[in-house]
Amino acid sequence: MTRVFDKPEEFAEKAIDGLVAANRQYVARVDGGVVRSTVSPEGSVALVIGGGSGHYPAFAGLVGTGLAAGSACGNLFASPAASQVYRVVKAANRGGGVLLSYGNYAGDVLHFGQAQERLNAEGIETRTVVVTDDIASASKDEIHKRRGIAGDLTVFKVAGAAAERGDSLDEVERLAIKANDRTRSLGVAFGSPTLPGAHEPLFSVPTGQFSLGLGIHGEPGISEHAHPASADLAELLVTTLLDDRPEGAGDRVVVLVNGLGTVKYEELFVLYGHVDRLLGDEGLTIVEPEVGELVTSLDMAGLSLTLFWVDDELETLWSAPADTPAFRKGNAEPRERIPEGTLQEALAVEVVPASDVEKDAARVAAGLFEVVRSVVEEHEEEFGRIDAIAGDGDHGIGMRRGIEAATAAAHRAVDDGCGVEQLVTLAAAEWSEKAGGTSGALWGIGLTAFAQSFASAAQPDTAAVAAASRAALDAVQRLGKAEVGDKTLIDVLSPYVDSLDAQARDSVAPVAALHVAADVAIAAADATSELRPKVGRARPLAEKSIGHPDAGAVSLSLILAALAKEMDS
Repeated sequence: MTRVFDKPEEFAEKAIDGLVAANRQYVARVDGGVVRSTVSPEGSVALVIGGGSGHYPAFAGLVGTGLAAGSACGNLFASPAASQVYRVVKAANRGGGVLLSYGNYAGDVLHFGQAQERLNAEGIETRTVVVTDDIASASKDEIHKRRGIAGDLTVFKVAGAAAERGDSLDEVERLAIKANDRTRSLGVAFGSPTLPGAHEPLFSVPTGQFSLGLGIHGEPGISEHAHPASADLAELLVTTLLDDRPEGAGDRVVVLVNGLGTVKYEELFVLYGHVDRLLGDEGLTIVEPEVGELVTSLDMAGLSLTLFWVDDELETLWSAPADTPAFRKGNAEPRERIPEGTLQEALAVEVVPASDVEKDAARVAAGLFEVVRSVVEEHEEEFGRIDAIAGDGDHGIGMRRGIEAATAAAHRAVDDGCGVEQLVTLAAAEWSEKAGGTSGALWGIGLTAFAQSFASAAQPDTAAVAAASRAALDAVQRLGKAEVGDKTLIDVLSPYVDSLDAQARDSVAPVAALHVAADVAIAAADATSELRPKVGRARPLAEKSIGHPDAGAVSLSLILAALAKEMDS
């Protein structure tokens, strides 16, 4: 269990604060994560990594010379929000372009993707390489669907070293892709982590057994086995990874034996001894191995093995100097410290001048956020119950955190004199940031797109509402990749938008159109009971989901219905 904490909900933030206090020679705090506290060369590429907290040394512990320029840090096991990623990149950017890299999880892909679009729109060239090293999470035929675990380190290290020596963004991206293509990992768990303040672990493993391929957040493994001797465990891991050897792999390999939290160094060394022998028997030469805690999962009892096949250029980058709080190699040259206060000044938000009409519309919008908050608070427990059937059960609490933060941001925006577009954009960013996960990202993306479209409309009629709703749908689908039939909120939002479009063509008044479309949304949410989830964490437990609606679809439909009712008053 996690024993040292104050308020559980503040654990991740307090941990990052403490990390920075203990490592000021390496990192500085920004709202959303950490960046280097030392000056990087002007015009160099900035590697920005990130993910949920609870995995230290990943991700904040890998910021420093020769590795990452910054890390966006989400809540425990939750992706950082797009606004957090954006702020970290803005603070880390040195003018040579930005490479984002992170594990291939739905929430991370959404949030980092949204930040990337915003950064590119502002002229900061930004690209992404997702890490897909976990062979248990998808087959070779669907390698792009694999998630990232301890192999994050090899990709980050190669990209960071390339950026450090002054390579272009094209080259840093190419080398990161190459490193990812040559990295394979497989993990096992003997027991579950427990979140701060929780009374029960996230999952259970039968006594005397271990789960093969279980993810670092507790995602289901591919099989369970009787607890083996260390030699047998090493043979299982090595054999399985060698069967998945990358195309074109040679005979030189970097080995990572990674502890996930409570399997400690002596145990890891026992395992490594067997791995070393087995790889030698296969004719492989081991290059600069690492044994220790590299990507953890709070107090999970587990470990993973990573094999990274290198050639001359990858080996050079893996061996290059690095100096960070948690990972050090060779002798990196010391750097000048960034002056205090510089980073915060660069991230200040300016209020966009607004007319009186726009300010009045902003006050109306703030009232609508209050309506949404009432719906979420009333149904929070039910949202969580539905989500727990085939997911992690956090949809209710995530929605509540999101809408509470969004509502507070909306009222602050009114007090600051913002117009409606900036109000909704700021509220959407807060929703995304505080809710976390995939749902938070989708609401943030959708609200931002809606606000931008609606603000540009000539008049606030049904056609404008339909067009803005269509913009929200398009943005959510572009970044979320879900389609109708995948059992997500798209199964509600798409028919809702279609209904508004049809009514706009028939010149139906806005209030009446919203009521009809809301009825369509409620029916569509109910119909998700018959669908199998095809994306997200519920996908491996698809059969359990049959007969139950999707939590995200239900919450969206109830919110749309409440907003339509509010328009009557």
